[in-house]
Amino acid sequence: MQNSLLALPTLSERDRAVIWHPFTQMQTAPLPISILRGEGAVLYDETGNEYIDAISSWWVNLHGHAHPYIAERVAQQLRTLEHVIFAGFTHKPAVELAERLLPILPGNQAKIFYSDNGSTAVEVALKMAFQYWHNIGQPRTRVIALEDAYHGDTFGAMAVGGRSAFTAPFVPFLFDVDYIPAPVPGREDEALAKLEALLDETVAAFIFEPLVQGAGGMVMYQPGVLDKLMQLARNAGALLIADEVMTGFGRTGRLFASHYLTEQPDLMCLSKGLTGGTMALGVTTCTNAIYEAFLSDDKFKTLFHGHSFTANPLACTAALASLDLTLSEETQANIQRIADRHERFSQVLQGYSTVKAIRQHGTILAFDLDAGGQTSYFNNIRDVVYNFLLDRGVLMRPLGNVLYMLPPYCITDEQLTYVYEQVEALLKTL
Repeated sequence: MQNSLLALPTLSERDRAVIWHPFTQMQTAPLPISILRGEGAVLYDETGNEYIDAISSWWVNLHGHAHPYIAERVAQQLRTLEHVIFAGFTHKPAVELAERLLPILPGNQAKIFYSDNGSTAVEVALKMAFQYWHNIGQPRTRVIALEDAYHGDTFGAMAVGGRSAFTAPFVPFLFDVDYIPAPVPGREDEALAKLEALLDETVAAFIFEPLVQGAGGMVMYQPGVLDKLMQLARNAGALLIADEVMTGFGRTGRLFASHYLTEQPDLMCLSKGLTGGTMALGVTTCTNAIYEAFLSDDKFKTLFHGHSFTANPLACTAALASLDLTLSEETQANIQRIADRHERFSQVLQGYSTVKAIRQHGTILAFDLDAGGQTSYFNNIRDVVYNFLLDRGVLMRPLGNVLYMLPPYCITDEQLTYVYEQVEALLKTL
């Protein structure tokens, strides 16, 4: 009996037999780490190891793992209503969430459309934009986006993302998009000139990740130049789509990156931190002008889009609970505390010759590792860095040679200090 028990496969081995993981070359990847539980900013695996989740598990976790307040709210909802079709029906969590979201968004946002995740939130925004022009009898078919953008992995979202190795097999199936450079310091005039040259009456929308392009390498730029780009696009009649899937809910220091702007987007896409990382939920918001273009006696002007789990009551309840926590004085103080700690650590990073292009917006701190001029996502330094930190109990997931920190707001000063120390230990080996 004892020998047979010892021979039982681990959870990781069982996983390998049946599961295909995202962004993973399954032939060469090591066995995945089996996480049994999480608490606060820490994950615990099946062998007793602990990992500080310095990237909020793909940028979704705001308040820490297994947060008791969110868990209790979801449990209460689960005993009341787990799901109901959202075509022709509604429920309290969906209505309350919309009522609470709209007042904290830019003032021109008027309606909430629910979906399932960040990619679908972008898909909805694109369909709203294209059909808006169709419905008012002025069809526009072009979209302008930023180079190296990432808006998701469904087809519409891929189409408006930057062309790369990730999209190469699908290029024949993606609609054409015009790109302008990200308006990073030193390229602002180039971006403005390129946008102005591309704009005409055929452009339906300009889509952007405000202030921070996440998967593109934590590329950061300033509000002032984005305001100028948005104004140019608006003057040409194009709709403005702000993809705040990653930047929303305090990541840049303010509730939304759009709060740094004078110009306001026509559509916004939200997900990731929306539920505090508890479960999947997407939101697309729009102005009254867009919404009213779909109001008609003509049923063909309906927005024909939906998901089986649209406005799932459990997900909406998790979002309401997360919003309670996000808007609390404690969380707002934590956001400022993390931003201040990052700023101080960025001064330390300047002392390392292997560190380039240190940049920060709020709780997001990023920098480039000198990789001999190679900045590809597939640079081997990524694996070296990932494994070095993981072996020391820190979960970070470099974007090629770009290392970044984007922790849950509950991370303690002691935990942050430990993360910084391990990053310094890494830098001393390079």
